[in-house]
Amino acid sequence: MANPRVEATVTCPQVTSALAPCLAYLTTGAGAPPPLCCSGLGNLQKMAQSAADKQVACNCAKDAAARVPNIKEDAAASLPAKCNIQVNFPISKNTNCQDIH
Repeated sequence: MANPRVEATVTCPQVTSALAPCLAYLTTGAGAPPPLCCSGLGNLQKMAQSAADKQVACNCAKDAAARVPNIKEDAAASLPAKCNIQVNFPISKNTNCQDIH
C-alpha cells in the first residue's frame, strides 16, 4: 500500500532558479517571456508531479513573489499560456497552495 504522506522532492532553491529568468517579464508584463524562463517553467512542471511537490513549488513561488513587490499578477497568471506549458497549479500570489492536489 502506498504511503499517502509523500514527502516533497522539490526544493525552494530549485523553484527560484527555475523562475529567475522570468523576473524581467513578470515585473514588466511586456512582450514574451524569454526562452530560459519558459524552459525553467517546463522543468518546474516536470519536477512537481506529486501533490506534495506541487504544494512546495506553489509555496516557494509565492514566497519568491512576495520578495518582488512589483510583479504583475496578470503577467504571472498568463506565463504558462505564453510559454505554451500547462502547469499543475495556478501561478498567482493569491493561490491557496494547500488546495492543490
